[in-house]
Amino acid sequence: MSILLRTPSAGELAAITEEVGEWHTDSTPFQLHPGDIGWFGWRGDEVTAAALRTWWRDGRLVAAGLLDGPGLLRLAVAPAAMTDPYVADAVASDIVHEDGRALPAGEADVEAPSGATLRDALVTRGWTSGDEWTHLRRDLSRPITVPTDLRIEAVDARNAHLRTDVHRAAFVSEAFTDERWRSVAATPAYRSARCLVGLVGLVGEVPAAAITVWSAGEGRPGIIEPMGVNPAQRGHGHGVAITLAGAAALREMGCSSARVGTPSTNTAAVATYVAAGFEAWATVDDLRRA
Repeated sequence: MSILLRTPSAGELAAITEEVGEWHTDSTPFQLHPGDIGWFGWRGDEVTAAALRTWWRDGRLVAAGLLDGPGLLRLAVAPAAMTDPYVADAVASDIVHEDGRALPAGEADVEAPSGATLRDALVTRGWTSGDEWTHLRRDLSRPITVPTDLRIEAVDARNAHLRTDVHRAAFVSEAFTDERWRSVAATPAYRSARCLVGLVGLVGEVPAAAITVWSAGEGRPGIIEPMGVNPAQRGHGHGVAITLAGAAALREMGCSSARVGTPSTNTAAVATYVAAGFEAWATVDDLRRA
């Protein structure tokens, strides 16, 4: 039963995204989510497919990774393979292989799910702890009250410029244009997603905060990827309000819970999510190759 590593084609994105989504339940650890693949999709389907690494056994997908930049591989493992030593050894061997088949040579980080045997396989190959991430979640079984200080709008082609304005300001980056938002909205994952913008001001429309939330299917955990507040509008609770709006949207889509991961050093983000009713349920280190 050999494990085959393969980079998919753009035509396979929808099927792989759906399969990865089926691996997510409230009992599985935080790992690569369809929303991560969808958000990466602002680069286009061809680039997204080229950044995916998929491992197959007997025609079944057992692990998937997204090369999120040249030195970061974000992974998901099928629940049935999470503690399978054969899968762990095969995936780890491909990751560390000198030909760069899964990850380019040199300094790198791997984001692997907590409890996966793959983590042990990388540690035995010399990988050490890297950045620590805090994983938070909120149960969605009960209705969510969204503050009214923000006027929440669903984002579409008509008002996408408001959403991209917030993103560029919040993340100090000019990369996320209206065209790139349209690329995200065209991804297979976005069929189960919602983008929201929060507006303030009595006159005109001042975009203060924005969020994109992604479902993995009804009864499964959804994620926030990403949430941001315009620096000029911080300090007014808008981050909490837009997060609550995003969680309410996931509940409307039938998600069982909302999840988010943020660097543990980003204490302001952790505090925002906690204020929005999320609970910190795990801290997990990336694995790093110096």
